[in-house]
Amino acid sequence: MKVFKFSSLMLAAVLLLASCGNKAGKSETTGWNYNDPEWGGYDVSDRTNQQTAPGLVFIEGGSFVMGHVNEDTRYTWDNVAHTVTVSSFYMDETEVSNKQYGEFVYWMRRAYGEEFPDKVTFVMPDTAAWRDRLAWRESFVDHYFQSPSYQDYPVVGVTWEQAMAFCTWRTDRVNEKVLVDMGVLMLDQENLGTNAFQTDVYLAGRYEGEVKKGIENLDPSAGGEDRQIRKSDGILYPYYRLPTEAEWEFASLGMIGNTYDERVTEHKTYPWAGQSLRSANKKYYGQFLANFKRTRGDAMGVAGNLNDGWDYTCPVKWYFPNDYGLYNMAGNVSEWCRDVYRKTVNPVGADDLDPYRGNVYVTPELDEDDEVFIGEDGMMKYKNVDYESARRNYRQADNINYLDGDRSSGLENWMPNPDAKDGDDDEEGDVSDETFDDEGEEGESEVEELSGEDAWTNQMYRRSAEKKSDITSLVNNKVRVVKGGSWKDRAYYLQAATRRYLDQDKSASWIGFRCAMDRLGSRVQ
Repeated sequence: MKVFKFSSLMLAAVLLLASCGNKAGKSETTGWNYNDPEWGGYDVSDRTNQQTAPGLVFIEGGSFVMGHVNEDTRYTWDNVAHTVTVSSFYMDETEVSNKQYGEFVYWMRRAYGEEFPDKVTFVMPDTAAWRDRLAWRESFVDHYFQSPSYQDYPVVGVTWEQAMAFCTWRTDRVNEKVLVDMGVLMLDQENLGTNAFQTDVYLAGRYEGEVKKGIENLDPSAGGEDRQIRKSDGILYPYYRLPTEAEWEFASLGMIGNTYDERVTEHKTYPWAGQSLRSANKKYYGQFLANFKRTRGDAMGVAGNLNDGWDYTCPVKWYFPNDYGLYNMAGNVSEWCRDVYRKTVNPVGADDLDPYRGNVYVTPELDEDDEVFIGEDGMMKYKNVDYESARRNYRQADNINYLDGDRSSGLENWMPNPDAKDGDDDEEGDVSDETFDDEGEEGESEVEELSGEDAWTNQMYRRSAEKKSDITSLVNNKVRVVKGGSWKDRAYYLQAATRRYLDQDKSASWIGFRCAMDRLGSRVQ
């Protein structure tokens, strides 16, 4: 009986391997062999399951109610409840720490410090963000980013733009290691600056670093020469990026922990179940579940019986993780999201599958030889995609303002020339360089001069002020969404639905970030 079972298992394994081999080795369309130079050499990879990149956790997507379902105590009404679907993706287990961001700064200094010092200056966190005019925080200014005592604490004083640069750098270093481990690239520490590995430059065939060997090129016309890794090989990871607002809120709620048979048993307010901020676990009963400010003047409790135990930030891997295994999705530091902020997060006509505001479609610039243009710093240069009037899914590269009062949102006012400047038509009114205060009086402008679509959006938010109405705003296309509560916030801001915003080139002592990555292929792991 045991022999029979063993033989049956062996036969099943052989049949499985044979079926997989036939599927990968022969075209079901033409009958031609795959991966066979004698039959044209069409390469088909067997890497059909994406591996989890360093530091990330798999987030299984699904439908959920995004926005406030409890009372909006501040009456902001900027995240009214609505149902959306978020595709599966990956997200950092923790907020990016000082140690991790310090590695980025160190690498940039080695790579560009001599030739391009401005690149190093750009990525340095602003330690002066800790200062408060009526509080003593010079110790944080001098030591928070540099001292090993804080190496596992979240990096702060980082702008949205710096966080985006970190994502690009991290992608390049992770993919470089993949190719080094495969024996494709040499681990050469002299390949810095203009010769540093960049994923997009490599994929474009313009990388000039130390290549150890390629992989076999099955194309008969290649003459037996090896080729470089391509996207179709499934070896390189997709880009690290900032999560969208919908992804962040979905991941924070940890929906897999409170569903049964496609029914949500309880809509969470926080990353944990229930409405309490304290643990109901008998072993940890009564302990706070996040790092936040309980009341005015109470940031950590009473000596000998501290409540959450931290006055400012705490280590990134502290408190209990949510059901996805993510730490500090409420409290500690708020986090940058990728989206451009608008008060209406769900405009009429918006997509309910992976919603996101901020799309600006770009394409590589080409040189005189029609090859991708590489700048003096060794990086590829990009431009907005060309205007294509025949497209149905988009009409221009910059879609930040779509369905938000931009002229292209209405067919009767659509501008056929994307380079046209708003205000050319006297009937529409010129875009003013002036702003107005809440009383409707003319005031001093604190907003940079804008043109084109940016100017139009700024005009839309200021038009009411020009008409002496009571509704004014200085929100423009350079303002990004911030989610999650922080060490200096009260409990209201710990709610996953609460949203705030800040200029993308500004930073704060209470804002950090974590990275995300697309999930390719199957939505289950």
